[in-house]
Amino acid sequence: MSHQIPKTQKVAIVATNGANVQIKDHPVRSPDDLAPGECLIKMHCTGVCHTDLHAALGDWPIKPMTPLIGGHEGVGEIIAIGKNTANSPVKIGQRVGIKWIADSCLNCEQCKKGYEQTCENAKLSGYTVDGTFQQYLVSYVNSVTPIPDNLDSNSAASILCAGLTVYRALKHSETNPGDWVVIPGAGGGLGHLAVQYAKYMGRRVIAIDTGDEKRELCKSLGVDHWIDFAESKDIVADIKKATEGRGAHAAVVTTASSSGYTQAIDYLRCGGRLMVVGMPAKATLDASIFFIVYKSITIHGSYVGNRQDATEAVDIAAAGHVKCHYQLKKLADIEQVYEDLGKGKIAGRVVLSMD
Repeated sequence: MSHQIPKTQKVAIVATNGANVQIKDHPVRSPDDLAPGECLIKMHCTGVCHTDLHAALGDWPIKPMTPLIGGHEGVGEIIAIGKNTANSPVKIGQRVGIKWIADSCLNCEQCKKGYEQTCENAKLSGYTVDGTFQQYLVSYVNSVTPIPDNLDSNSAASILCAGLTVYRALKHSETNPGDWVVIPGAGGGLGHLAVQYAKYMGRRVIAIDTGDEKRELCKSLGVDHWIDFAESKDIVADIKKATEGRGAHAAVVTTASSSGYTQAIDYLRCGGRLMVVGMPAKATLDASIFFIVYKSITIHGSYVGNRQDATEAVDIAAAGHVKCHYQLKKLADIEQVYEDLGKGKIAGRVVLSMD
């Protein structure tokens, strides 16, 4: 099927750090200008992540490029591949996903060890290269993730970042079926997917969040215990009561607030693992070194995932075990979405249609 490729497109762009996001016309790369290994993708949709808000604000220690087209969890169809691309694992007409790691070298020590996300030359979608908040995107054939036919684009979008991130964190949490996992931020974009992947893996889940909407979402996903942090008088005591006084085996902190980390060392049992996932803009981890050692606690930073992690996370969703709960909006709605994200108003995820 041939596509009529326009000269310009609509994009959501931030001119400088902290500036308002704006919808503007922007050039579309011509297929003739694609380098070997590059592909042009007609976007169907994109998820919106808290990281996108940090990128727009420029409030992380590592600054994004500007002007910036944000976004890093999108799905679309490949409509062109660069000339002289050898051994492409994907083809024109194929539906693929774009992730936070737009590309990595695949040859450095980190890549060879399966840590493509910490490649020194990694390109970051919507941060160091333009991302998915556009109708036509240039990406890389070796890094995009094929989307199974039985998983629709809107449902797949947020699996490519939020799902991938929590799936890998749970994989590396060294927990077993029946173990207790605490998920602060359980009703949010990452959190509600973490609940589902944890249940798929046979873990028992303690969900921490606040508000009726997030409580109902978490309970509908089968959490074993719910704690409203705004109502609880003692979160540590509540967790220990739910776990026969011993504490949880692991915590996967998905909230972008430092408060999610505050008491984790206290509510983890001996040998527990604190999986550090959510990234507040400016925060430190204040924890008792004595009790980290005494309780043999492991603190593990978990940063998105590699290509194989992405394939596994997508396949689990395609099999029906994980479903992203999302609100479908349009690209033009992005400024309001950013405002709601900043206020913690969004339960689940927001997906933007490119139609």
